[in-house]
Formats: sequence, C-alpha cells, structure tokens
Amino acid sequence: MKKHLFSLLQRIGQSFMLPIALLPIAGIFLGIGSSLTNTNMLAAYHLKGLMGPGTAPYILFSLLNSAGSIIFDNLPILFAVGVAIGMARSEKATAALSSIVAFFVMHSTIGSLITYTGRSHSFLTGATSEIVGITSLQMGVFGGIIVGLGVAALHNRFYKIELPKVFSFFGGTHFIPIISAITYVGIGILMFYIWPPIQILINDAGKLVLMSGYGGTFVYGLLERALIPFGLHHVFYMPFWQTAVGGRELVNGQLIEGAQNIFFAELASPDTSHFSVAATRFMSGKFPLMMFGLPGAALAMYTCARPENKKAVGSLLLSAAISSAVTGITEPLEFAFLFVAPPLYVIHCAFAGLSYMLMHMLNVGIGMTFSGGFLDFFLFGILQGNTKTSWLHVIPVGILYFIVYFIVFRVMILKFNYQTPGHEKDNATSVNNADNKSQQILDGLGGLENISDLSCCATRLRVTLHRPSKLNKEKLLSTGAAAVVANGDGVQVVYGPEVTVIHARLQDYIAQIIPASSSTADNSAAVPTTSAKVSNPAVSAEAKDSDNLSVADAITDIVYAPCNGTVIPLKEINDGVFSEGYIGEGLAIEPVDGSFYAPFDCSVAMVFDTHHAIALHTANDTELILHVGLDTVKLNGQHLEVFVQEGQKIQKGDLILRADLEGIQSAGCRTVTPVVITGAGGAESVELLKTGPVHIGDDVLKVHY
Repeated sequence: MKKHLFSLLQRIGQSFMLPIALLPIAGIFLGIGSSLTNTNMLAAYHLKGLMGPGTAPYILFSLLNSAGSIIFDNLPILFAVGVAIGMARSEKATAALSSIVAFFVMHSTIGSLITYTGRSHSFLTGATSEIVGITSLQMGVFGGIIVGLGVAALHNRFYKIELPKVFSFFGGTHFIPIISAITYVGIGILMFYIWPPIQILINDAGKLVLMSGYGGTFVYGLLERALIPFGLHHVFYMPFWQTAVGGRELVNGQLIEGAQNIFFAELASPDTSHFSVAATRFMSGKFPLMMFGLPGAALAMYTCARPENKKAVGSLLLSAAISSAVTGITEPLEFAFLFVAPPLYVIHCAFAGLSYMLMHMLNVGIGMTFSGGFLDFFLFGILQGNTKTSWLHVIPVGILYFIVYFIVFRVMILKFNYQTPGHEKDNATSVNNADNKSQQILDGLGGLENISDLSCCATRLRVTLHRPSKLNKEKLLSTGAAAVVANGDGVQVVYGPEVTVIHARLQDYIAQIIPASSSTADNSAAVPTTSAKVSNPAVSAEAKDSDNLSVADAITDIVYAPCNGTVIPLKEINDGVFSEGYIGEGLAIEPVDGSFYAPFDCSVAMVFDTHHAIALHTANDTELILHVGLDTVKLNGQHLEVFVQEGQKIQKGDLILRADLEGIQSAGCRTVTPVVITGAGGAESVELLKTGPVHIGDDVLKVHY
C-alpha cells in the first residue's frame, strides 16, 4: 500500500511541474514590471523623470507587470490543466480540454448556488472570490487540483469507452468532456457545502503555523529538504505557498491567501513598506543554503577528491555548484552525497531548517518564484531595496554557511572516508556519452516493455515500472545519473537540469522503436518488444539448416486459435496501437468464454505481474503475445487467473489463463484479445487464415518467410 502511495504521490508531484514551470517567467515579468512601475521605487532610484508614468519604459514595464499578473491570478485553472495532463495516461489533449470544461462547470455551479442562497459573503468570511469572472468559493489551487485529478481519473477509465451504435459518435475521447461536465456539476454542489468547513480547517492550520513561531519555521525548512530525495517536496510546500496554511494578509483591501500570493500582491502594491515576513519565511531560508552553503559543500568534496580524480570531478562539482547558486537547482549536488554519506544529508536538512529560522529571526522578506538562487535573490531582494526586504542580512549568514558547510563536509568525509565524488578509489563519476545512452537507460529500467509511465520534472526522470525487480540501478548510474530512488513500482532517476534533454532524446529513441502513439504511457500497449525469429515449431533447428529441406516446410509457421470466439483483423479493433501494427502482426479474437489455451508448443517467456498479457516462445525463439483485453493492465490482475509460470514448457492446447469477461467489461475494459507475433525476424508477412467464428485449435495465422 505504501509503495503504491509513493508511486501515486510522485506522479501527482510531477503533474505539478507543468504549472510550476510557468512561475519563473511569470515571476520575472511580475518582478521587473512591478518594480519598475512602482513610483516609490523609481523615486528612490531617481528614475521617475526618465521612467515615470507616461514614458515609453513605463508602458513597457506595465505590460510585463500585466503579463506576469495574469498567470498568477489564474494559477487554479493552470493547475487544473497541468494536473490533468500529467495524470492522464494517453490522449492528454482531451484531458486538458475536459479539465477546462470541468473547471468552468464546477465554479459556475458554486457561483449559482451562492447567488440563489444569498450567502455570498455571510457563508464564510473571506471565502469567496472572483475566479475567471465567476463569484465562487475561494479554493485557490486546491480547486484546480481537485479538477485535474478528478478529470484524469475519468479520462483514464473512459477514454476508450464504446457506446451503442446510435450514440457511437459520443464514445471514446468525445465522451470525456461530456462525463466531466456532468460529474463536476455534482462536485460543484458538493463543494458548495463541504468546502467552507475545509476552508475553516485550512485557516486554523494557518493560524497554528503562524503561532508556531521560529520553531515552526525550522521544522518547515527541515522537512522541505528531507522530502527532496523522494521528489515529494512540491506536494509539501504547495499548500504553504498557495493556500491559507501559508498565511492570510489584507493587501490593498483584498484578502490574499498563501505565502507566495501574499508576496506578489505586496510586490505589486506601491504602499508596501516591508514584505510580510510571516509569508516569506517559507521562502527566504533557501538563499543562504543554495547560494552559499551547498557551493561550500561542493568545494569540500573537491578538496577531498583524490589527485587523479580532481580533474574529472572538478568540472562536475563546479557545474553543480553554479546551478545551485544561480538557479537554485540543488539535486545534482545533494545526490552527490545523499546515498554515499547519509549522515551528511541529515546534517544538511538540519542546516536547511536553521537557515529558514535565521531568515525569519532577521526579518528577511525575500520571496521567490521557483527556487532560491541568485536570480530570485537579485530580482526580489536586491532590486526591491534593503528597506523592504532586509536582503543585506543574507550575505553574512551566507558567508558563515559557506564556511560551516566546507568545514563540516571536509572533516566528515576525511574522518569517515565517505565515498563522495572523486574520493572513491575508482572514479565512478564518469558519464557515459555514447550514442546508445538512451538504450542503456531503457535497459536499466528493465526494457521498454517494463515501463508503465515515463515523464520528467526539473531534475529527474520519473518512471512507473510493471516489474520493479527488473530495475538495474548500476546500469542507470553508468549513464551519468547522480542517483536512483526506487520505492515499489515508482522510480526516480536523478540527472540534474539536463534531464529535459535526456527525456526528449529518450522519447525520440523510443519513437524509433515504437512510434509515439504506442508510447508505454498508454498501458494497453505495455507488451515486450523483444526481437524474435518466427519459425515452424514442427521443424527442428537442424532441419531448417538443411539444403534438402522443402521450401514449403521451411518458410511457414502455424498459430492455432487460443480460445473460442470471433476472429477480427487487428486493424478493425481501433485501439491506435495493436490496430496500427506497432507491436507486430497478427489478429484479435472476441472471446465467448474466458478460457485461453496455448496456441502451439512453447515455453512461457514472461507472465506480467498484472496477468493481462503472456509472452510465449517456441524452441526456435518465435515470440507471441497473448494480450487479454484492452487497457486491462489497469485492473492489476483482477478478473484474471494465470495457470502457468515463467520458464514452464507447455504443449498446444494447455490451459494458460482464465478471465472473467463480465468482470472485465464491468470495469470499463474491452475483452477483445490481440494475438500478435512480435519482431518476426526475416518474415515477409503474417497471413490471416480465418475470420469470423473459431474454435480452440483452429488454424488462424501463417507466417511466411
């Protein structure tokens, strides 16, 4: 249960990355625009005459201010779309459109109920706001997340639904915005009644956090760093940044909730004398840590490196230190010592909590968009002036942090002989730059057929595997990964900021093997792609090499019907994967009962953990995939019972699997079963011998060489 929860949380965290990735550019627009249109700031820098109201620069910066504000003002709908895209397994564009529909419907429903009940302002103080022109409950990004997760769940279940022929136009992906709209009318009604009490709890949690004082700030900073290895920090800090858990402030007569929202509202206000430290305490602590502390740790690791390794690790550590100091991306450095020296990471987490607490105590009021590097420090600290931010306090604390990190890391590495980069006897930091890097990544993940879901965030590949036991961490580390974090079927491969390029190249490489529309993100296509040679099981390997062997015997292979039912050409099942021949050639059978038998003499090459597919090999390595139903991988073995195991030799007609067809259909899956020859080697074609009704043992396929 915990393993599946980790996998779910990492997918949710990854889905947050799409809207979060907008924050840096939105923050830059808003920071520059707000700062350089603030008449008080212009006067302080004696620029009012040159850049004041009515001048061309003022108009330009006003445009930037508006461009940044519109993004932050509409974060809830951006989260709705981003989460739906991130959580949808396939047909992501449909999920995105449906999330917009659901978002509007939910808030319109809430708005109508507010109007009809006359509870617009008395229902809960500060609970309403204007959302895309609709008076609705103040749900913040939680409203968007509720929509995104719900629509993704509906989408993943129904995007292949088949309706009666008279309604067939509304089936498949066309059904998703329809069911989303209907569902979110109900959810809108539900939210109208249950969200205000939730809002009270959130407000109370915010008051509790506020009352926690410096100790609470320390715990926040410690936990935020402690969750980095698991990739769950986005899930942790988002409520503080975007909801009342992170505080509530009245800015220009408007009640603002969430630490980051408060900071940017104050940034846009000309009346701000000092940014709210009650809000920025959830952000300011990153600056000493990322600009000074971790670079100090990098220098310590470099000085501890063996002389023969210093040249190799120097460039890597320098790059990681610059990344941390300038952009606030710290994972490449943190993962350099996390696994080889866990006590150092524990100390690092404690130092992180202390940094947040010190910034709180020193009244530092610097906000951020995404990370705590110099870019945000300059934009939201230095540029705003020390009077409003107290940014000068960061410098002495930062210098102290650099020294402390350097001393502590150096002493502990040498005393306990931690195998940090370059300090190990054999330099393990070399990066494999060969052209087959993508293939090595796939091999490390257990092969393409083992991948259920593949995506990336700012620094790491995020992968869900069918069979975690096939993970090869050593092979992944040899591709230049800083670390591999695995929990259940969820895996994170940490590469650093270049991960987006690695992910793009990996997707391109996969497209060369199986075109994009059959990506393993669509679990119905999660089948092995092992190259196999198709041959007649009745013909021995020695006979195939004989010059006297008849051509008719040597160039064909017969596959027999594995079940009773109706044979359908693959192209007619319209699933976008098997029907297009991406997996291989063959046929599909609509079974009339749930018993499936061996289609020839063979051995069992693979039984998927979810029991939805079985790979069979003949003695001559012909590979056949029996894929029971479409999209049945999501059933996790329900309604499916397997009677064979990997490595077992079986004969034609042996029972291999039994399926509850009614149960599969009631779960929203189709029962049509592809029978596919994968990687048919030198075969010229696979001939379909029969369509229509078939019985177990009938000849259904012939492979020609």
